[in-house]
Amino acid sequence: MNKKEARIRRARKTRLKIAELGVKRLVVYKSNSHIYAQIIDETGSKVLAHASTLCKDIASNIKNGGNIEAAKLVGKKIAEVAKNASVSTVAFDRSGFRYHGRIKALAESAREHGLVF
Repeated sequence: MNKKEARIRRARKTRLKIAELGVKRLVVYKSNSHIYAQIIDETGSKVLAHASTLCKDIASNIKNGGNIEAAKLVGKKIAEVAKNASVSTVAFDRSGFRYHGRIKALAESAREHGLVF
């Protein structure tokens, strides 16, 4: 089993548990150069809010999308967009990534700006 297969296996277990809970989920994905966040409804069929380092207002404020400062901005933006979509409580789906570095920075920033999970 390689690193990608192990990450996908961890992600599958998390998503099954979130599906049992029946709540909206904050999904995070990271690549080497960008970080993405989406809030998906309970059925998993509709994106309610999204933010990434590719959004124009975030991209204009950062030099590199693959660092902790960029992740903090994405966390702030997803919390603001979620408030506009009247979403306050979500489950955190880290897509099998370890909870440190950019993933942790995004989660803490989203919590600071009003999301509850």
